[in-house]
Amino acid sequence: MRKSFILLWLLVPLAAAAYHYGPGQDRIRADEVAGYIATARTHLIAEEFAEAVTSFDQAISKMPPDQTQAISRLRLEKAKAHMQCSGLPQAHKDLVSLLDDLGKDTTASPKLIAETKSTLANAQYYMTWLLRLEGHAKEIWEPVIESSRQNYRAAAEFAVRSGKPAAEGKARENLEAAIKLARLDLAELQGLPLPNQ
Repeated sequence: MRKSFILLWLLVPLAAAAYHYGPGQDRIRADEVAGYIATARTHLIAEEFAEAVTSFDQAISKMPPDQTQAISRLRLEKAKAHMQCSGLPQAHKDLVSLLDDLGKDTTASPKLIAETKSTLANAQYYMTWLLRLEGHAKEIWEPVIESSRQNYRAAAEFAVRSGKPAAEGKARENLEAAIKLARLDLAELQGLPLPNQ
């Protein structure tokens, strides 16, 4: 009896080590990810968008690859933060890539797809504004604003299907703004203040 008790007592550290180096690593990784996400949210509240982008990058790098929905959500939040810290071209590129990945994922949430389209539409709207102010030809900026218009329309349709009239109203306002931007004369556009992101 005493020998079996001693043997069991000696096996406790072995069991603890097996847990720590096995399933415990997943919990440690999950805690790290949660810490990075909390840090990113703190930076967003403080309007420290570049730091939030870095924290989202760290969280994404620590996420297990099979957590595709969570990774996609973090990529979207990172792109939103990037848009706020003068990273519009990179945010646009990231959003296009994210939307492409979501299109290939059969388990992707329709809500996440709609939110990604809406955010991409915002990025395209601001890019069109800047392209026009920089004097680019219509052949350059017109496809960008047309894609923005289509994404705003898709967001409005999703809001209708979801029964969210406030979101539908906002998407329709954005759609009208995109149409107006495409029709504005350059002289009129130059007289307007830059839109806020």
